[in-house]
Amino acid sequence: MTSAAPDRRRTSVLRQAALRVATELVTLVYRAYRVHPALWRLTARHYHPAMERFARLNAWMICQHAYLDVPAYRRHVEESGFRFRWWDLTAYPPTSKHGYVDRYPEDERCWDGEVRTVGTVVDESSGSSGTPYNWMRSKRELVTVHKNVAGYVSLLFGTRRLFAINAFSMGAWATGTNTGIAMSRIAMVKNTGPDIDKIVDTVRHFGPGYVYLVCAYPPFLKHLRDRLDADGFDWDAHEIHGFVGGEALTEGLRDYLEDRFGRVYSGYGASDLTIGMAGESDLSVWLRRALATHAPLRAALLGADETRTPMVFQYNPLETYLETTPEGTLLATLNSADIMSPKLRYDIGDEAVILSFDAMRAAVDGLPEPLRSRLAFGVERAYATQRMRLPFLLLFGRKDSTVSYMGANLYPLDVENGLYLDNPHAAAIESFKLSLVDIGGHEQRPGIHLQLRPHAGLDDAARADLAARAAAGVLRHLASVSRDVAQSLEEDPTAADLRVEVHDHGTGPFAGGSTKIKNVYLVDAGDRGAPTTPAR
Repeated sequence: MTSAAPDRRRTSVLRQAALRVATELVTLVYRAYRVHPALWRLTARHYHPAMERFARLNAWMICQHAYLDVPAYRRHVEESGFRFRWWDLTAYPPTSKHGYVDRYPEDERCWDGEVRTVGTVVDESSGSSGTPYNWMRSKRELVTVHKNVAGYVSLLFGTRRLFAINAFSMGAWATGTNTGIAMSRIAMVKNTGPDIDKIVDTVRHFGPGYVYLVCAYPPFLKHLRDRLDADGFDWDAHEIHGFVGGEALTEGLRDYLEDRFGRVYSGYGASDLTIGMAGESDLSVWLRRALATHAPLRAALLGADETRTPMVFQYNPLETYLETTPEGTLLATLNSADIMSPKLRYDIGDEAVILSFDAMRAAVDGLPEPLRSRLAFGVERAYATQRMRLPFLLLFGRKDSTVSYMGANLYPLDVENGLYLDNPHAAAIESFKLSLVDIGGHEQRPGIHLQLRPHAGLDDAARADLAARAAAGVLRHLASVSRDVAQSLEEDPTAADLRVEVHDHGTGPFAGGSTKIKNVYLVDAGDRGAPTTPAR
């Protein structure tokens, strides 16, 4: 008995040392292939399923390494009744903002419980509580982020005389500042923020001798196109592309933009994790459109009952290992020991499906003729441009019913608080739902649908007053608790265009009554009878 215990301790020490060394060696390999964007492109174009298995192994190594050397993570894991199992990533419980970040201080979530201050940049985001979240990114981590974004963007747009105009918000958000730095690796950059006049002046000054890439939120890019059209801009003499993020890009808006812009792609990231986790390609755009128009392909990939069309991205598991929970939410592990505060099986709250390149091809090949031949040709044509064999991320959006607009998030809790501010008609509200409202001209605005109580008895004037007061109250509350929203309101007046529609009880998106146990806050074209938030 006494001799066995020292043997076990020696085995544990040797195992821990081996894991630390192996993780550091893998991190060194990762640094090597990030030396130049060309190596990133080479990896993306020659991706093999074996790399996915290696990425999962590395995610396991990162989790085990963190269990040994990150104090907060060790406590988090041990609380779950952890037992070490070789190569089993699922042995490590997921982390999240509320279940992990909120519980432990900054230093305890870092390697060896230490914050390295030199070169570290702090980004900020705020959620439904209004409490700012600070996300620390070390110097090495930022270098990794910038190289990844540069590699992806150069694959899409090249680098010859590329001029990036960074129109993302330049406040405390991670997207604006990091986009500008990343683009400077492959392009000339001007950080204008969301200022249309500055962008127009910049393009006029430098003229048609550059390939312009405007990086912005989708609605802002639409406003820029409309402004340039109104000014009689010579689109034929200029080459201008778009790169968007912060919210979903609809295919209708993409078509509208590409009537003037050359190509428009969207990226996916999060302040909690990193920017540039995934991005669109010609193939992912083709797949999204095919899912929307071909029911057999949708059924093969998403199931016969799925009516929603997700955003579709491609991602590199060597950088960000993605998996999904049994409930369908996305877990992300950043595969590098350079992440000062490691993100380990982090549940960001997005609903998603992971799809390999080969699984997508197999689904197309399994369709009946002549649809199979038509879609197979579409795959080959779309693939020929960037030739990325990376897996796909099919993203449905936030599970918590958040609506995103101009880079700011609207949470049901915030909306509910705002509905009852100085509102004499508040007692008439039964419940509400959120949506993005199509207002025409390929533009959307955040919307709130209010369901009146039975026999509310409001006339047209009272309904109009209820809608106006509800919109004003929600905006006032959002601006008071969310710095993100407050900054959006300052930078773009359209962010204040909140649409409120009042419905009689059981009509419109509330038709059909309550059919589910949990509250559902989003208007879903495929679910007209979902219950909503009960009024207070």
